Formats: sequence, C-alpha cells, structure tokens
Amino acid sequence: MTIPFISFDEGEALLDWAGLTEALARGHDLPKAEIGDTFLYRDPDTLLSRAAWIDGLGMAVKTATIFPGNPGAGKPMVNGGVSLYDDGDGTLSALVDFHLVTKWKTAGDSLLAARRLARPDSRKILIVGAGTVGASLIEAFGAGFPEASITLWNRTREKAEALARDYPGAEVASELADAVEAADIIVTATMSSQPVIRGEWLRPGQHLNLIGAYRPDMREADDAALTRAKLYVDSYDTTVGHIGEIKIPLEQGVIAREDLVADYYTLDAFTPQGADEITLFKNGGGAHLDLMTSRHILDRWQAAQG
Repeated sequence: MTIPFISFDEGEALLDWAGLTEALARGHDLPKAEIGDTFLYRDPDTLLSRAAWIDGLGMAVKTATIFPGNPGAGKPMVNGGVSLYDDGDGTLSALVDFHLVTKWKTAGDSLLAARRLARPDSRKILIVGAGTVGASLIEAFGAGFPEASITLWNRTREKAEALARDYPGAEVASELADAVEAADIIVTATMSSQPVIRGEWLRPGQHLNLIGAYRPDMREADDAALTRAKLYVDSYDTTVGHIGEIKIPLEQGVIAREDLVADYYTLDAFTPQGADEITLFKNGGGAHLDLMTSRHILDRWQAAQG
C-alpha cells in the first residue's frame, strides 16, 4: 500500500476556510485530546515534535526542524512534516506538508473564534503583522467576512505595503491606535514580547484575536485590554500555564481563572456579544489542532481521488 504524501500546492487546491472551521468545531465534539511535546537541541538548531491522539480521529506527530543558519544559505529556516496515523490500528495514513498544516491550522483556529464571537455585521478588519501568518490571515478572514475591508499595520511600513501589493484591496495604516479604534475585528500576529495593543484604544463591540505570543514571556495586549474584554481561549491546556498573554496577568492577579469564559471544548459558549462588550480570543495552537487539520486535509484528498 502506497502512503500518500500531500504537498502544499495539492492541499491548497482542496481546502476552503469555512470547511476547515467546521472541521475544527466537529473535532472538539470528540473526546479531549491527549497531547505531548518534545524538544531536542544542538545549538543553535532545534527539533520539535508535537504529538496528539484523539479517540475516534487518530494520531498525528508534527515535527519541525528550526535551523537559524538556513536563510543565509538560501534555505527556509523552518522545515518539517506531519505524520498522520489511523485510530483503529495505528498504521501510517498519510504524510502531510508541514507548511500546509501550519498555515491552515493557525489561521483557521483564529477564524473559528471570530466567526463565533465577532459581530455578524463586522465590516473592518485590522491585521497587525505582515509576516507569513499575516498573509494567511488576509485569505482566511477575507473568506470568513467577505463584505469586510482589510487594513494592515506593521512596525516596518514597507513590509506591510509589500504584503498589500499581493492582495489587491488591502490598505496600509500609518497609526496603529487610529487603526485599532476604526476596526471591528483586530487580529495580531507579531513576534513582540511587549504589548502592542492597548486597552485604551479599544471600543465596545470589537473582537480582538491574538495569535503571536507563544512563549511564557510574550504578550501582544496589555492588562487594560484583558480587563476590558470577555476572555476566550482555544484550549486551557495550551494557553493558561504556557503563554505569557494569559499566564502573566493570571500570576499578577490582573485577571482570575474564572475570567476565562470558555475554550473550544465548550464551543457553545462562544456567542457574539452585544454592542457594549468587547471579546478577546487567545490562539494558543496545539498538536490537537494540527491533528484535526491534517485529518480534514486527508479527508478532502481522499474525496478528490474519486
């Protein structure tokens, strides 16, 4: 039996953002995932493997190699792959391109929250950060909110302008505070360790969706933003004790554990708020989302084979 390898281009042609968010929602109706991460180091290089097992869906191991010296040789810094295993007998079901899974998992995770929490009449989307994730967010949120306009902001304006040229209709903002105030949905995907979004800029009725912070010392929004908003996360297990966005204000007593309204395992609690409320979602990622995404990709690939 030939094990399929699903490449980036092949997978891209089969996927749509609404279908993925629905698959992620269904995945959270299944038993809670078992997850585990392992790290190996050879300074300055890293091997990271993230594993997940969901009863009824199967197993996945997503492996990333991070070699900081690669760009100097014209090679990508991050490489890897996803191995997907059958839930019934543990056999290898497919190998899926690492960058395909990462792109769709990351943006789809945030889009699912926005489709549930943002006001249905949202018409202005601000994307903060003009890197690779910023590009996928333009595609995802453009599909999820087709009547909305998209504005980009980046610390280096030239980078935002370069990204906007790849997506006709996207505009570039000069002042972040003004852009935040004007937006209905704000999505952040930066590498900042210090908050870039201030709560004083927010207004009632907005949805703030945070992606960038992934280490215990990283944050994208300040204390005022968290205390003004209703707080949601994708998974308590991968955010509360691991990511500074939630971990730091909890430890400092700025917020309490009960201030976190829900994670995706209580998805029915993700409902649009009134015009006088602000919602905030923290995207923590996690191997269980890689598994759900990879399984959806394989399902679409198998359906295309006829």
